[in-house]
Amino acid sequence: MKQNGIMMQYFHWYYGNTNHTADLWDKVKQESPDLSAHGVTGLWLPPAFKGSHGKDDVGYSIYDLYDLGEFDQKGSIRTKYGTKQQYIDAIKEAHAHHIQVYGDVVFNHKAGADETEWVKAVRVHEDDHRYTYGADVWVEAWTKFYFPARKGKYSDFVWRYYHFDGVDWAHNLKENTIFKFLGLGKGWDDQVDLSHGNYDYLMHSDLDMDHPEVRTELAKWAKWFIQTTGADGFRIDAVKHIKFSFFRDWMRYIRSEFPDKDLFAVGEYWSDSVDDLIHYIEKTDQVMSLFDAPLQKKLFDASRAGLGNYDMRQILDNTLVQRNPLKAVTLVDNHDTQPGQSLERWVDYWFKPLAYALILLREGGYPCVFYPDYYGASYSYNDHCIDLQPVKGLKEMMTARKLYAYGMQRDYFDHHDIIGWTREGEDQFPRSGMAVLISDGSGGSKWMEVGKRHSGQVFYDLLGNHSAVITINDEGWAEFKVDGGAVSVWVPKSSEW
Repeated sequence: MKQNGIMMQYFHWYYGNTNHTADLWDKVKQESPDLSAHGVTGLWLPPAFKGSHGKDDVGYSIYDLYDLGEFDQKGSIRTKYGTKQQYIDAIKEAHAHHIQVYGDVVFNHKAGADETEWVKAVRVHEDDHRYTYGADVWVEAWTKFYFPARKGKYSDFVWRYYHFDGVDWAHNLKENTIFKFLGLGKGWDDQVDLSHGNYDYLMHSDLDMDHPEVRTELAKWAKWFIQTTGADGFRIDAVKHIKFSFFRDWMRYIRSEFPDKDLFAVGEYWSDSVDDLIHYIEKTDQVMSLFDAPLQKKLFDASRAGLGNYDMRQILDNTLVQRNPLKAVTLVDNHDTQPGQSLERWVDYWFKPLAYALILLREGGYPCVFYPDYYGASYSYNDHCIDLQPVKGLKEMMTARKLYAYGMQRDYFDHHDIIGWTREGEDQFPRSGMAVLISDGSGGSKWMEVGKRHSGQVFYDLLGNHSAVITINDEGWAEFKVDGGAVSVWVPKSSEW
């Protein structure tokens, strides 16, 4: 039985927007010992390649996949987070502390082309991408990418108009709308999310995943990326907009090229319908995990309902971690849900410790901790000043997952306001075993079984939210307590830090 895993999203959307912020790749090096000590086993790092806005690009307006901060392109050599060498050094340091690194992959689109090309196209309805309007029109589209500063190093592939399905800007018309390209074999890809009728198109110059040259080049890049950086897997952006079968075949190929690396992959399929996620997992032959967006929505709803107004018995119903825990990456917030983003639904501060207990201290899912919840974050957007504070007790719960959260799990989801569970522990982790109690109401107590292996042991609240100590009876039971709007994590006092 190996140590429980914790992934960390090691950035947020506004990272680096203040002058005193250190290069992120250097921060990874500096913080790896502390992260490992608190149970982090995997880091999801932001896109490492050059975006269309150079050093000011968060990384999702992808320009050149092969420029990891090495070439003078888009106004800078470095990316927002540092240089190629800093990135590679950061990964090596993380590995030295037994932390895997997952690269953020953006394949849906490209931005910041080097030249325009003339393409015949038709306008597409914003609300339903299956329908077009108006006459066919010739558009001057930004679709030629040849990366003059790189001069063919690593790859001499030139991206042309026929490698794309459409764009959202016609330079000659000065018109910002969706244009679908016309011609032999052109059209939106199938096997995508059905929002807007067909959700192939998202933004910028949309890659044509039916084109064999596109598929081949993206496979070659992935092999180069793993060989060059030593990364251990991928976080894959916007998979709902990309032909489902592409990633099935792509992951199979990459894993076959690196049989000695247990490459991990998690996709971003942002849908609150667990059926959508299950469908995607099935269609891709389970080659990747998915972020549990339905669970994040429930955590948000519970936090905004207020004390005692959410039925906690249903907090895990219709979530991915309930339906397929082996493929669920659980989260409380991310860079898309943080304040200032278009998908903002920030879990309220009072509920965050409860939410993290639910993803960190249970046996199902691979929990992902968000950078501002660990470190805090201050930034501005649209003249708004945001100050996000670290989540109280988060580091303690992360360490508790590392040390105590093992063995048989018993659930007590039998009260509107108070839910709990226990972990019996494992011999391989002699300090292990715990009882967790959560209340979104006025607090209270619950009899729960931790197992006879703990008979006579004294348990205390690791988070210090409750001052009592509790002795386990001869049958392995005890009455555990929790205060209102809080979480208590009860562990054996003999294992006190």
